Amino acid sequence: MFSRIAIRRGFGRALVFAGMMAGTTLAGVSVSAAGECPTGKFKADARAPASHAGKGVTDTVLAAIDLEKEPAKLKERQLRFRKLTIEPGGIVPWHSHADRPAIIYIAEDEIVEYASNCADPIVHKAGDIRPETSGTAHWWQNHGNKTVVLFVGDVLHDKNDPDAISPVSGPT
Repeated sequence: MFSRIAIRRGFGRALVFAGMMAGTTLAGVSVSAAGECPTGKFKADARAPASHAGKGVTDTVLAAIDLEKEPAKLKERQLRFRKLTIEPGGIVPWHSHADRPAIIYIAEDEIVEYASNCADPIVHKAGDIRPETSGTAHWWQNHGNKTVVLFVGDVLHDKNDPDAISPVSGPT
């Protein structure tokens, strides 16, 4: 009996979701995932590198693993887990992920990303996840009145990478 109830609930949820998707499609509303470049706005070199200085950002490395000492034997690479806080008006300056893949989790509030491959700013809200791969170059800004908290997992290749935010930088 329990399995029938679970199946019915799952089917009901799927039916509701399918109905919502069909409704938005019929209404002519485009459906895009949260925190992604809007449909039709993705294009190479849509935004030139920005020269904004970083400000109001604290970047703390919570843990790091030397991947050369692990079974993967990735020479001169470090797996890091970091916490970034961005004060109201704060800016994470322009940087590239050409050699530093990362995954960002937006833990608190909302932040705007200005990506090289998207013609429109991308709004990220608490709960969003942003993969950053070799094609990613961007900068971020907190336009709100609350501190934004991000958690970042990344693979750092060069500890002197000019595109990597310094391990601990205080608000400026």
